[in-house]
Amino acid sequence: MQFKLNINISYDDFLPYYQGVSESVLTNDIHGRQLQIHAKYFKPFLTPVGIKGQFILELDEEGKYKSLIKLE
Repeated sequence: MQFKLNINISYDDFLPYYQGVSESVLTNDIHGRQLQIHAKYFKPFLTPVGIKGQFILELDEEGKYKSLIKLE
């Protein structure tokens, strides 16, 4: 199962997630479905401006995390 996400989180807004104060990012996919994703999966994509871009979230048959890929 795949979900396409448009993410735009500033560095300052993501800092509580990076520090472990908040655990999950609440976002919507491009079809408006609300998703709660553990923030640790976004950490590799954090830059000095934050996390910006389109991503593909892939879940297994049981709805568990499989991968998060940033599209160029």
